[in-house]
Amino acid sequence: MARSDINWLRETPIAHRGLHDKANGRFENTLSAAKAAMENGYAIEVDLHPSRDGVPMVFHDNVLDRLTDQKGPFRNHTADDLCNISIGGTSDCVPRLETLLELVNSKSGLVLELKGIAGDDAGFVKSVLKILEGYSGPVAIMSFNHWLLEDARALNCPLPVGLTADGNDDLFDIHSNAVTAYDIDFVSYGIKDLPNRFVRDFRKTDKPVISWTIKNQEQVEKSAKYADQITFEGFLA
Repeated sequence: MARSDINWLRETPIAHRGLHDKANGRFENTLSAAKAAMENGYAIEVDLHPSRDGVPMVFHDNVLDRLTDQKGPFRNHTADDLCNISIGGTSDCVPRLETLLELVNSKSGLVLELKGIAGDDAGFVKSVLKILEGYSGPVAIMSFNHWLLEDARALNCPLPVGLTADGNDDLFDIHSNAVTAYDIDFVSYGIKDLPNRFVRDFRKTDKPVISWTIKNQEQVEKSAKYADQITFEGFLA
């Protein structure tokens, strides 16, 4: 996919960590949540960490404690181990990125947020890009962590690369410098910190801004003023 192919980010609301619904046994970042998002016509945002053996896995937290009956660092486990760990006591287990791609099969847009741990991410971006080779569907990567954005550009990432960010105008220089240094294609910004100077200036480039995490109609209306698309949870957009 060419880097210029990013307007799909503007077109469809993005289900945050998939269309999850814990009350009904459908947990975040699972294949069930991704499937529900697809069935409702949404794009899908998920989080990625590498396993101990370097396989990109779909999971948000640094530790397993919140969503599983296991404890301790996520990255202490191999991919095979993680694929056998139940999420929330359901039949869903931690999925490989590769398995998610097989499920989505280019039918929905994918926004992949790479979760970094300083000093522990060698080879992470490379492994993600390797798995995405030949995938024909709309997909973009993004991260809070500047070293991962730097790695993406060093690897000549052909995909749209986004900066995930939040904060007030005190962070204007940090965010603006990142846009320049890493040739950022889009921004994902926290709704609570909109509007601000950085996002206002970035939108003048005509590159997309998506907002996170939208949880009610009031925030939908706020986002419409300052961003091009929402990343939402807890309702049907």
